[in-house]
Amino acid sequence: MAVGILLVTHIGIGSALVAVASSLLRNLPLEVGAFEVPFDGDPETLLPQASAALRRLDSGAGVLVLTDLYGATPSNLAAKLAHLGTPVRRVSALNLPMLLRVLNYPELALDELPAVATAGARNGVVLDDA
Repeated sequence: MAVGILLVTHIGIGSALVAVASSLLRNLPLEVGAFEVPFDGDPETLLPQASAALRRLDSGAGVLVLTDLYGATPSNLAAKLAHLGTPVRRVSALNLPMLLRVLNYPELALDELPAVATAGARNGVVLDDA
């Protein structure tokens, strides 16, 4: 059993990140899905669809939910997902280095992946003097 990865983002972000990761890695070592939230989306209305996306990715080891912007609607929806019974850990400020880092550690347990995700995001930020 492996952890599933669900990207809960604004429209266009999650699917683009999954596409790029798939192109770079060819075969993703973990199940990854994107649930994109319209700008006028209501978390209560979207909760059943998001919950279904979460359940599709859970093989029994839980799901790491990565959101794009803390406090925005996708993040608020992800917070609701964390209370539905499936083991969930959430990390916000999703970026490509974060996703790739998580995908490079498919053997880790759900409780270990948030630290890996945040390290990937931090280490992916480089101030280039050029």
